[in-house]
Amino acid sequence: MKDNNFQNRKKAFADLGLFYAALVWGSTFFMVKSALSDIDPVIMVAYRFLIAGLILLLYLLVNKQPIFKDIKKGLILALILWLLYLPQTIGLQYTSASNSGFITGLFVAFVPIFLPFFKKKPNLFEIIATIISLLGLWILTGGLTMINIGDMLTLGAAMTYALHLLFCDKYIKGGVNPVIICAQQFLFIGIFSLITGLLFDLPFTVGSYKTMGIVLFLGLFPTLSAFVIQLFAQKLVSPLRVSLIFAFEPVFAGIFA
Repeated sequence: MKDNNFQNRKKAFADLGLFYAALVWGSTFFMVKSALSDIDPVIMVAYRFLIAGLILLLYLLVNKQPIFKDIKKGLILALILWLLYLPQTIGLQYTSASNSGFITGLFVAFVPIFLPFFKKKPNLFEIIATIISLLGLWILTGGLTMINIGDMLTLGAAMTYALHLLFCDKYIKGGVNPVIICAQQFLFIGIFSLITGLLFDLPFTVGSYKTMGIVLFLGLFPTLSAFVIQLFAQKLVSPLRVSLIFAFEPVFAGIFA
């Protein structure tokens, strides 16, 4: 009985952590949109992930952790997450924060679609919960107000969001260290974005102190804290349950916007 109570408390804390991640991610849509007049979107992605990655790398080095362990898995997660944040951030130049939040929330529909590729099958309750979540998402955010290139880019990001969640579930339940794999994916994303910036001769400048503050916030909270919490929580929570909690992200995005 004590073991069951302990497990239930752990799962409750995991749920709270996931709600925190959804809240802090939801807060970023209007921030990112307001900052894009002062910084290139690719460079913003580079800076926010490098800030988070370097902090975790320092932590791992101080604690003498094997930073190259499971690095192939870290690279896979990084590629998927990069293909999420790049189009999502670029898309915010062309669409509203609430639109971007709503479309990103559509990843909830892709999770059960992709589950069979991970040798998992959603049950009837989970399918019904997903449908209800999507309907609630439409009602609470107001759905789409327009469709443009930014919306299409964000839809692609929603698909990679679902893939990233499922690969995280596979790797975490397979025993990888959440902090190590987070550091790896953050640093890879930062490096990929810097290389992209160099190849396309993008401006590396940040136009204002306010935008510098936003980039620092993005690096510390929605990147560093939220992703680490997500991976620890996914040790205990099913991917569909995670996706249903994360469906609150666009609701928070609409509220903040």
